[in-house]
Amino acid sequence: MFSALMSVVYHVISAVLLFWHSAWDRLLGDPHAVATDWAWVLGIVFLVLTVRAVLFPLFLRQVRSQRAMQRLQPRFRELQAEHKGDPQALQAGLAELYRSEKASPFGQFLPMLLQFPIFIGLLHVLRHLQPSITDPAARTLYGWTATQFADASHAELFGAPIAAGFQTAVTDLDALAAHGPTVQIVAAVLIAAMVTTTFLTSRMSILKTGWSDNPQQRTVQRVILYVIPFSLLVSGLIFPIGVLLYWTTQNLIALAQQVYIHRRYPTPDTAPVTQPSSPASTPRPGAKPSASPAPGGGAKPSASSGPGGGAKPSASSTPRAGARPASARRKRSRR
Repeated sequence: MFSALMSVVYHVISAVLLFWHSAWDRLLGDPHAVATDWAWVLGIVFLVLTVRAVLFPLFLRQVRSQRAMQRLQPRFRELQAEHKGDPQALQAGLAELYRSEKASPFGQFLPMLLQFPIFIGLLHVLRHLQPSITDPAARTLYGWTATQFADASHAELFGAPIAAGFQTAVTDLDALAAHGPTVQIVAAVLIAAMVTTTFLTSRMSILKTGWSDNPQQRTVQRVILYVIPFSLLVSGLIFPIGVLLYWTTQNLIALAQQVYIHRRYPTPDTAPVTQPSSPASTPRPGAKPSASPAPGGGAKPSASSGPGGGAKPSASSTPRAGARPASARRKRSRR
């Protein structure tokens, strides 16, 4: 089942890549400049644009999920204080809160998860582009023609084949007619760009939504911010240059999308929920409003203040002449 699904992914990735390559090839006339086959390079770049356009509705959903989780932070703090020392009750309360508000703490990671099969598919397709493969059936896998396979397997980015990587063996580099130091320099620059843009993308997303008060979600945020870029630093050594180009390009587009979304949909305020005012501070029906400030910015002294700054007894606290005591009034009302 999984292999059949990934076979579909390989065919789709190949179809989109070949479409954009042929489009740029017809438009620019087989461009080759600065030791770069631009039709193939632009084909990878526009493959990224196609993927991001398809996933843009999910990206909007991701932003809404982030906003919802940020809006629920005060409610989460209340639950945390209410169920302090009882993690099971806290988890049950959080589950009910997420269900009632139709929010998911993992909804913001859905686009990232969906991109992994596409990334794996491109990695497989580009690593398959080896001149040492001579079997016609293998060369024409996933809808490729023999001519397209031969052209792509020798396509270069600044003199480095897009099918080669930082740790490509010398024998494979000889088959690609590639210069080892050139491949390593181009790959190292792209690895640094990939790791940096991955960190910046995650950092911008977390700073806009804030660090979560939920320990589990905070752990996930730390993994995304630190662990994933570090893992890319290691795994980037085995990625083909075409995959490094794909990842760096999609990070740059993701950064641009985040800037657009955060300007279009500003981050809501997440001030703590205020406690209801006490009855003593609630004005009674018919009560006179407080005196307005005097001209010039100074506070106008109230009638209740006495000379020398001392507080003058208010009229409500001084019994009026002829007024019955409160106890007498209560007795009369009971009659």
